Amino acid sequence: MGQKEDIEKVTSKIILIRDTQVIIDRDVAELYGVTTREINQALKNNPRKFPSDFVIELTNSEKQEVIKKFDNLKGLKFSRVAPHAFTEQGLYMLATILKGDLATDTSLAIVRTFTKLRQLSRAMQQANEEVAKGGEIPDENKQGVFKNLMNEVFADPLPVKVQKMTFGINIGIFKWELETTRERKD
Repeated sequence: MGQKEDIEKVTSKIILIRDTQVIIDRDVAELYGVTTREINQALKNNPRKFPSDFVIELTNSEKQEVIKKFDNLKGLKFSRVAPHAFTEQGLYMLATILKGDLATDTSLAIVRTFTKLRQLSRAMQQANEEVAKGGEIPDENKQGVFKNLMNEVFADPLPVKVQKMTFGINIGIFKWELETTRERKD
């Protein structure tokens, strides 16, 4: 899989809990090619490497909210154990414990993904501050930079054919839309 596909795969797993970008332990296990039990065992065996700002243990209400919002996490409904959510720093620390080529590749994809998200966030914040100070709305060149960053982070890797879907963001200074066409699996 290429760098862009790796970034897209990681991006699809990032969710927001307690105003923090995290990846749920089940998705972390999938990314690293191990079981959720192995992820939680690493967490249990190395408590000093995972302070509370690196790993969040979901409350029952947070767990229910995640199950309701994210179809891919419906399986958590049957888990008796409270899921853990890894922050960016927690994922880096986990990378120091898990070994192997897949773990290395996954760690690189995670680093690249969070770097792209930070670049996008900084660029948008800077543009918003310039407009707020009475500056001009970003020209097409600057909007193109935003669009390229967003396309890298949110691109759809699925094969193109049948079902159309449009996702758009309009934050006043520019508008970005991504239209995808997905192949239906019959």
